[in-house]
Amino acid sequence: MSRGAELAERLAARDLSAAPAVLNLVESTAPADREAARELLAAARPREDAHVIGVTGPPGVGKSSLLSHLVAAWRAQGRSVAVLAVDPSSRRSGGSLLGDRARIRTDPGDRSVLVRSTAAGEQLGGLAPGTRAAAAALAAAFDVVVVETVGVGQSETDVADVADSVVVVVQPGSGDTLQFLKSGIMEIPSVLVVTKSDLGTVAQRARRDLHAALRSLGARGTKVVSTSSNPPPQGIDELVTALEDHRAGLDLLATRLAARRRHALADFVAEHGSRGLRAVGGRRAAESWLAGQDEDADVATLIRGLEERAR
Repeated sequence: MSRGAELAERLAARDLSAAPAVLNLVESTAPADREAARELLAAARPREDAHVIGVTGPPGVGKSSLLSHLVAAWRAQGRSVAVLAVDPSSRRSGGSLLGDRARIRTDPGDRSVLVRSTAAGEQLGGLAPGTRAAAAALAAAFDVVVVETVGVGQSETDVADVADSVVVVVQPGSGDTLQFLKSGIMEIPSVLVVTKSDLGTVAQRARRDLHAALRSLGARGTKVVSTSSNPPPQGIDELVTALEDHRAGLDLLATRLAARRRHALADFVAEHGSRGLRAVGGRRAAESWLAGQDEDADVATLIRGLEERAR
């Protein structure tokens, strides 16, 4: 049995100890590992009862503190949790601090929790190169997979292409609401979270501003939740419920089918660049071709199909 197939089999059996090897494989750029990763992704599909959640927001807004409380709440429900925290890379050195593993507080002896920091590299979409593959693979074993992105801005909405549900975190009094309206971020959240609700009036004003912004966009289904990480934490249970409600209302098969096709196109472009995209007739032509493919086609098969069209 090949390495990719073996890891996929372990994930299907909910062997959480396979996760580090899976992540090392999908992040590797070695040719042999890339082929094994394709085999892994062809065999490992997200479980129907798994929930992939994207968390994004400006740096310093409190995403890691919020995630610490969310992980604790999910573990109290008996759910296994994997967190993929994407840290920014230095433009000068190319290095990354990879500090989210330290900022997200978990029980180091809890084998049902995985926190992995990865560097964004040169990606502008808020995701590391292997994040899509990692999230899809881990969702075959873990109950909850969280993708925390490096920040939020015009180019950083790719998390919506990976997750079933997206949380956008806002800090009161920061002017984020206006910035989000200008950048289009308000179009991606399933749940908006106002942190530091213990600030009182300024937090209430931020919540009202978000409701007004959502009404102006016609996004009436998006919930706004206020939280505080100061002890005792507030709003965490409400946020967990809001995420469960959002997932329950999804056409999950259609959502993940669309995500799989976007994953294939993103990986194809990352590998072959604008020249490859032009060779298949441009982005719209590629999306049209992908839309006509078998609904059961895995990411690797879709990528190979795009490569054949590009020749």
